Amino acid sequence: MEPISAAMAAFGAVKAGITAGKELHTLAKDLGKMWDAVDEVNRDHSKKRNRQVLSVNEEALSTFVAKQQAKDLEEELRELIIWTRGQSAWHELLQLRVDIRNERKEAERAEQKRRQEKMEAIIVVGGAALGAAICIGGLIALVLNYR
Repeated sequence: MEPISAAMAAFGAVKAGITAGKELHTLAKDLGKMWDAVDEVNRDHSKKRNRQVLSVNEEALSTFVAKQQAKDLEEELRELIIWTRGQSAWHELLQLRVDIRNERKEAERAEQKRRQEKMEAIIVVGGAALGAAICIGGLIALVLNYR
């Protein structure tokens, strides 16, 4: 499914939920899906592509339209939340989004650092084992030569 289609589907669920009077926290999954898809649309728009299927103009127009649709969805969501919950709810939602994104980035950095440290430990242990094997092999060769 194209990211903009996923964003539109998730937005439809969020809008229906808000219209039906549901609380925002009960719509977190759909909001998350929508914003993940919007973020993907924005990444796709700024990412260099190597596609042979579409012409340059078709691809530019396609990513531009998807990005504009994503902006429109976010704007409509903003208006809907402000209208039903007030300006402070919108700001709170934006702050939560930023906080969660930062937490995920930090967790990703920590995981990457952990993997790098693990790889370094493997290299050190492997190097030490190889060095020990060479030393032992050299000692065995010396012992066998002196017999």
